[in-house]
Amino acid sequence: MSTERRFASVEDLGPLVREALGEKLERVERLRGGTKKGVYRLMFERGPSAVLYVWADAENFWGAGADKGRSEMGLFLAAHQEFSELGVRVPELRFVDGSGRLYPAEVAVVEDVRGGTLEQRLGSDDGSMERLAEHLQRMAGHRSAGLGEVGPVKAGEGRSETCPEVVLGWALKDLGEAAGRVEAISQKRTAFEELLHGMAGGIEPRTEHALIHGELGPDHLLMDDGGEPVLIDIEGARFFDVEWEHVFLRIRFGERYPKLRVEGLDEARMRFYRLAQHLSLVAGPLRLLDGDFPDREFMMGIVRQHIGEALSFVQGPCVGGDLRIGRFPG
Repeated sequence: MSTERRFASVEDLGPLVREALGEKLERVERLRGGTKKGVYRLMFERGPSAVLYVWADAENFWGAGADKGRSEMGLFLAAHQEFSELGVRVPELRFVDGSGRLYPAEVAVVEDVRGGTLEQRLGSDDGSMERLAEHLQRMAGHRSAGLGEVGPVKAGEGRSETCPEVVLGWALKDLGEAAGRVEAISQKRTAFEELLHGMAGGIEPRTEHALIHGELGPDHLLMDDGGEPVLIDIEGARFFDVEWEHVFLRIRFGERYPKLRVEGLDEARMRFYRLAQHLSLVAGPLRLLDGDFPDREFMMGIVRQHIGEALSFVQGPCVGGDLRIGRFPG
């Protein structure tokens, strides 16, 4: 499939940039890291650079049929508006187009935030973690009775299930996929199923849900010139149990997570959602590796780490054993 992928060039994007921004495009740099959209730095003959998001089949390593019929640009715009109105910093929006007239895909041009990622600053004492903590407090206090991605909730089309029911569905699907590929998980599948159902059944549903990013690792936070964290990859933002966000934060920030913790987190939810996310971080990367995702060693490292973390829920800390990854009967 890699030979079929064709990414955007200066020639492809020149007309879009000229009409949308009134600039002459000089160079294009495709930035690494995206799995559902292409991210390009646009450099002009004059003026500051910008960043282009392209939601095209050729940019989607999950497969052209993934989330078919859903507008990723629409999700991005709804989340961008919600964060902006809340005072949570996201890249400034310069142009959007979903018509396909200027480029055969949904596109958005945003501010090019050039201060690097928060991940690159984690060892410093520049106040960036404290400013991120302020954002998280604001998001945790921003509530909605609706549940689901920001756009559908705002349109009155939120999900009808509870958060624990949604997570249980995700986790059972991920478990099935992981068990079909990882022998050690296959051997413990029944134990995982019983544990997941038991955890979900012990959690009381809520009537209000917080605004969360969903995958807020230090690589999804850029730093602007004023030292303010800027959220990127916001299409998955949703109203949900705040614990889902904080499980991911704890996984990604490790020993630095206590600086980001908010008050009132439910530990039963945290434990259930942590198991669900470990299973997701096994099944998701393996789905990507079925295709032609380029950074294969990195993804396999994530898979191996989270196999061990998931197994610790049903057999204690994983200190070896059969972690063979392949195709096994689930």
